[in-house]
Amino acid sequence: MKIGLVCPYNIAKGGGVQEIVYAMYRELIKRGHTVKIITPQPRDGSAQPAEDILFVGAATDFRSPTHTSLQVSASVDSDAIGQMLEQEAFDVLHFHEPWVPVLSRQVLSRSNSVNIATFHGVVPETLMSRTVVKVVTPYSISILKYLHELTAVSEAAAEYVRTLTDEPLTIIPNGIDLSKYKKAQNRKPGAPRTILYIGRLERRKGVKYLLQAYKLLTQQLDNVSLVIAGDGPDREKLELLAEDLELPNVSFLGFISEDLKTQLLQQAAVFCSPAVYGESFGIVLLEAMATGAVTVAGNNSGYSALMQELGAISIVNPHDADEFARRLKLLVTEQSLRELWQTWADEYVQQFNWPKVIDQYEALYREALERHREN
Repeated sequence: MKIGLVCPYNIAKGGGVQEIVYAMYRELIKRGHTVKIITPQPRDGSAQPAEDILFVGAATDFRSPTHTSLQVSASVDSDAIGQMLEQEAFDVLHFHEPWVPVLSRQVLSRSNSVNIATFHGVVPETLMSRTVVKVVTPYSISILKYLHELTAVSEAAAEYVRTLTDEPLTIIPNGIDLSKYKKAQNRKPGAPRTILYIGRLERRKGVKYLLQAYKLLTQQLDNVSLVIAGDGPDREKLELLAEDLELPNVSFLGFISEDLKTQLLQQAAVFCSPAVYGESFGIVLLEAMATGAVTVAGNNSGYSALMQELGAISIVNPHDADEFARRLKLLVTEQSLRELWQTWADEYVQQFNWPKVIDQYEALYREALERHREN
């Protein structure tokens, strides 16, 4: 098949959707498909032309309802889109976050291909996001008529879409490359028991609640440390909070490489991601599972849906500092429980390996393409 993956965000900047698009591209290429990525040209020209990347229009800065800065498609050349689609003659166009203006709608309205959508994000229940929904909803409804198949990465991501249409929606989870992750080695006797956070430092990620719970934990446990990796608008405030709380053994590492991320996960006693809202899935939780790092996660809808079965013991209310600290202590110190959790996680994470995820998309492409040709 000839497949176009449509990404409305600046493909040159890091981000969950961009990483997923690249991962899908690589796996589909391995299977013999012809694959192109369709994306807006970054405003600073940072992305270089490439044979398999088709730049359409230009990107501009946008601040999302979850307070994350993005570069999204802001302008398109209708003639250029028409020429691109005619020249490429895609069998399948796969639109990631098609509700994001304006690239997907402009391509969809001119497409003669099978059009498949994947919805990744969730809309947090805040006044601002409700206002945004009032604007986005008519736009989203207007694109649904062009789509042949709807998918979402989780029930949390599907929730908003299901308010707009009665059409069937398939849940296909995000994936990870399990070959990248190695199991942690046994921790050396006497080594600090490290709690690790990796992610952006912004309000929705709940890191301030982790600092407050860690304060209580240090009053009960010796030889424990907290490592916070990542950067963001709240970094200075969080560093000041750590000072005000007089927290021992806290390190702020800033942005880290993928190699260091894997190394830190292997060394951690517990990986903690206390996000309070705005999470539709939880790739970083899967990465922690793949290294054998026991996990504690916030009770947002995306994490709660992902951490099923024994994984439910990982879910905690970040706002309840006492309970948060007790859960951290339990999963740091109780070796039999840790081993039980790690055995469960090792098996559970296998279903998210990219080849298994792409199997599902590939089957959907073929079925949709066959129906399209029959009609």
